Amino acid sequence: MRYARLLLLITGCLFLAGAAQAQTSAELKRRKDALSREIEQLNSTLNETSSSKRLSLKQISTLNAQIRLRERKINTMNSEIRLLDNQISDNTSTVRALQTQLTRLKKEYAGMVLFAFRNQSAYSKIMFLFASKDFNQGYKRLKYLQEFAAYRQKQARYIEETRGDLNEKIIELGHNKDEKSHILSDQEQERQTLGKQKSTQAKVLKSLTKQEKEYKQELAQKQRESARLNRAVMDAIRREIEEAQRAADANAVKNGNAPAPRTSTKTSILAATPESAKLSSDFLGSRGNLPWPVEKGAIAEGFGIHKYGVNVNVENLGIDIETGAGSTVRAVFSGTVGRITNLNGSQTVIIRHGEYFSVYSNLRGVTVTSGQKINTKQPIGTVATNSEDGTIRLHFEIYKGLSPQNPENWLAN
Repeated sequence: MRYARLLLLITGCLFLAGAAQAQTSAELKRRKDALSREIEQLNSTLNETSSSKRLSLKQISTLNAQIRLRERKINTMNSEIRLLDNQISDNTSTVRALQTQLTRLKKEYAGMVLFAFRNQSAYSKIMFLFASKDFNQGYKRLKYLQEFAAYRQKQARYIEETRGDLNEKIIELGHNKDEKSHILSDQEQERQTLGKQKSTQAKVLKSLTKQEKEYKQELAQKQRESARLNRAVMDAIRREIEEAQRAADANAVKNGNAPAPRTSTKTSILAATPESAKLSSDFLGSRGNLPWPVEKGAIAEGFGIHKYGVNVNVENLGIDIETGAGSTVRAVFSGTVGRITNLNGSQTVIIRHGEYFSVYSNLRGVTVTSGQKINTKQPIGTVATNSEDGTIRLHFEIYKGLSPQNPENWLAN
């Protein structure tokens, strides 16, 4: 019976460990597939826009983003390999344990078979019972014979179950090794491609130095456009704060109270009503799980300061998402459409979610109006195509009051 309990314990542990590893493996594969899709999106963009002899800053950032994504994909593959190494080690140990268990069960079963063979005649069993000192001992001997026969049958089943588990683990171990071999092969291809892209990147950086004057002009234009967008967003948020403050003051006077002191940076007033407070809480609770503002796309330029060449730096208060022609832009969360602004030859839509704001820039064909209530994933417009370099990018930002947030931390991975 102790072997049966041991076998049950081993099987249970294997099931729990396998389930945990399967979840981790599935997560890594999902992440790797997502990175592959983003790389493919950026690669498609580069192929469509690389006819020009001189790459634009956007195309350079696309190349840089592709390199970063490929490095992340290689790191994800490393995690897959480490996981498979652990699975191979665990399965190898399990195979050995099951082989040892099977050997013991067979040895014990062989002993029982030999004993049964020597005492197989009905005469031997009767003599074994009649040799009892009293009725109580005879009853115990009878029960022993019955239990011995039942236990022998159980042992036979345990042997078959252990042999089945052993075969399954051997097959699983083979699959682990095959999968590791495939990942290593794919990883080597990714490393070779990464090496080629870094070589291209080095040439581009060299050309940046040679054509620094031209790129500085392009950069100055980009910085002016970014500054106009930032001012427009900040002005829109300040107006939202002022309107919320006026509404709160009017409500206080209506209830016979004195209005609260005004401060231009008091963004908590945006969540003063129960409705806006709930919306703020729900938006915060969706951090890391918000849907992307386009159905398919890749981050070509992330949040923060980016360096081009030696003396060229650009600060991005959001992210730039490379996508396909005619891609529909959709709201990442329910809320109310705020200001819709024409900037830099395209449109910008700001949506308020209580104390939070999402900003969608470089749109054409906007399909919403200011003050309109909107739901999650509801279309709000289409991404515009840049007429100069052919890039199709949505500029996306998230704010908490007047404080810009990194959208990558909010969108689902």
